Amino acid sequence: MQPNTLLFKTLSAGVIAIALSACGGQKDNAAPAASGASAAQAGAEKSKIVFGTTAGDFGDMVREQVKPALEKQGYQVELVEFTDYVRPNQALAQGELDINVFQHKPYLDDFKKEHKLDLVEIFQVPTAPLGLYPGKLKSLDEVKEGSSVSAPNDPSNFARVLVMLNELGWIKLKDNVDPLTASKKDIAANPKNLQIVELEAAQLPRSRQDVDFAVINGNYATSSGIKLTEALFQEPSYAYVNWSAVKTADKDSKWLKDVEAVYNSEEFKKYAQTRFAGYKYPESWGLNAAQGAKAEAASTVAASATSK
Repeated sequence: MQPNTLLFKTLSAGVIAIALSACGGQKDNAAPAASGASAAQAGAEKSKIVFGTTAGDFGDMVREQVKPALEKQGYQVELVEFTDYVRPNQALAQGELDINVFQHKPYLDDFKKEHKLDLVEIFQVPTAPLGLYPGKLKSLDEVKEGSSVSAPNDPSNFARVLVMLNELGWIKLKDNVDPLTASKKDIAANPKNLQIVELEAAQLPRSRQDVDFAVINGNYATSSGIKLTEALFQEPSYAYVNWSAVKTADKDSKWLKDVEAVYNSEEFKKYAQTRFAGYKYPESWGLNAAQGAKAEAASTVAASATSK
């Protein structure tokens, strides 16, 4: 799947950036809780579940599939959508949410360590991969001396960008660099003198008019109307397939097991493969082998094009 040894060392298993200072909370109208036997079946612990996601695909999954399935079991479901990557974890830790779905594990690990939050990942969800999209320049072979590339400015996602640029042959990283923590100081060579412009993730789609290329997180690409097929290159690694997260005290709750069962149901898998074609899927689904072969082939072609 991964064409060089650096990325091969990455976990084989995608969005995320330190974000806008203002947080958004947009709530779905919650359906009334079911009564009688169906409500009892929902479990004594909780009859209402509050989800937090970033705007776009993860919210769509809750609205279109997860919420209806859980309401059939008697739960009341509320969705809060955020426009940044900071508030969802803070809101979860403060009890404003029961579960959030928006982040990959390296980001969650860094965030909860920095902010001393007692959160834990539970299950993976379909995730749009990080991609390099055209800006002023429209193809990989147009890259030139001093080309500009916008990138997410949080450490975990910026590391992904550096690995991607290394894969493309546009920069060279030092030997034995940890791909999860790579930073500018780990760049051994920048033969094209690339100008890497660091921005908040939500600003990346708009940056395309000002830079030659833009590396955009999958959820912000799709929520901005950018098709994943427009990407000139996509991250081959599966280390960044996103996870749900909950407070550690809730990890064995019945309501959470019911949520996880919905996300891993055959109905949800069929929905995801149709509605979110081209995404990277949870490792437990066993659907990524074929995708990995395609990604490796695409990566080889891309690297060949840039070396001409």
